[in-house]
Amino acid sequence: AGFNAFGIAAAGGAGKALAEWILAGEPPMDLWVVDIRRFSNLHKNEDWVRNRTLELYGKHYTLSWPHEEHESGRPVLTSPIYEILKEQGACFGSKLGWERPNWFAPEDETAQDIYSYCRQNWFPHVGEEHRAVRERVALFDQSSFAKFRIIGTDAEKALNRICANNVAKPSGALTYTQMLNSKGGIECDLIVARLAKDEFYLVSGTGFRTHDSAWIRSQFLADEKVELHDITEEWATFSLMGPLAREVLAQVTENDLENENFPFGTCRYIEIKKELAPDVPSVLALRVTYVGELGWELHLPRDSADSVYEVLMEAGKDSGISNAGYRAIESLRLEKSYRAWGADITADITPFEAGLGWAVKLKSGTDFIGREALLSKQKQPLKKRLACFTINDPDVVLLGRETIYRNGEVVGWLTSGGWGYTVNKNIGYGYVRNPEGVDSEYFISGTYELEVATVSHSCKLQLGPLYDPKLERVRK
Repeated sequence: AGFNAFGIAAAGGAGKALAEWILAGEPPMDLWVVDIRRFSNLHKNEDWVRNRTLELYGKHYTLSWPHEEHESGRPVLTSPIYEILKEQGACFGSKLGWERPNWFAPEDETAQDIYSYCRQNWFPHVGEEHRAVRERVALFDQSSFAKFRIIGTDAEKALNRICANNVAKPSGALTYTQMLNSKGGIECDLIVARLAKDEFYLVSGTGFRTHDSAWIRSQFLADEKVELHDITEEWATFSLMGPLAREVLAQVTENDLENENFPFGTCRYIEIKKELAPDVPSVLALRVTYVGELGWELHLPRDSADSVYEVLMEAGKDSGISNAGYRAIESLRLEKSYRAWGADITADITPFEAGLGWAVKLKSGTDFIGREALLSKQKQPLKKRLACFTINDPDVVLLGRETIYRNGEVVGWLTSGGWGYTVNKNIGYGYVRNPEGVDSEYFISGTYELEVATVSHSCKLQLGPLYDPKLERVRK
């Protein structure tokens, strides 16, 4: 059903993949682009589907622009501060039905994307948001995050079997982890917060809400006393990030935010001062970052979101606080070498290949899904490894999918790309492939080029983060 002419031509391969998926219980390869779990309840709405289908069919033979956003069926899901951000110049994009601020226009400019294959109109404004995070403090509305509560007497047992990293930690601990399939590929990439003996809180990307909840539920054993509750639309999330984040947050809470009592990789409930917001309940603060700076994710009931937002923005005035959007997040995470699921890491990529082996509990002896596959792969040379490539020329625009050449031979393609405003370079990530194996010597002995819009450009290979490689700013 739903096959057009191209689909009919691909029917044999699609049938084979589907049959193997049914037999094995998981896809034989990365099939995310045709995975039904990329949809949500929104796609059960016939009117919405009809309008979106008409828009997409009308674009079938038109130019496809970088960063192009669909226009039909919007808005559907909005943050509790959607109208506030709209008044402040937010230009919204859409992700799985959610309206999310991509960037903020100044007062004298319309908050609208002007598409181009060169630098687009938002480029300098995203740069200002980026610098606010690096130099001062900024607030991101990330209420669209997928958010799950895992509860039950077997919650720890189940999660520690499903997660590649160790989540059997004391209450208040955060764990960055992947969830793997039987081949060792990365099915989910998320944060696990332990709130109590029998309660965990999971945070994942907006677009993976259906996928991740389905994967986790499918891995629960029949006799395990554990439940997953999706609270995505019940809670809002603000990320307060930047070197002055502690200074701003300290003005609105009496809780101790210093490193000694609230270190990186931990979480706890904090109280907003009653004289500032008398009706706000406890806020779950996660000391974590996806932008490479000191900061906290603040998770709270959506009914309290507007009050907390106003309190934080008022407290941050003297610190030069700024709104910031998802395009700034992309630039910031590229500089810090943080991976993105669906691009840099997928169900076909193992943690070893992605440079995430440090987040796998192989040495613990604890069994988990994908462990046997990783033990087997550990004995073999890696045939592909993720690397960072940079180009200094600002007129070059990296988007992802650009071809990687090593010594004149094609060895891969970029999985993501963008501009780093702090390092002042184009940044791209991609897997270098070699059937004989890719080790550090193979990496550094080559000369690399990227083909961008049919033109080859010399580039520099980087094996570690371009920004704050020792995590000094994150942990301060």
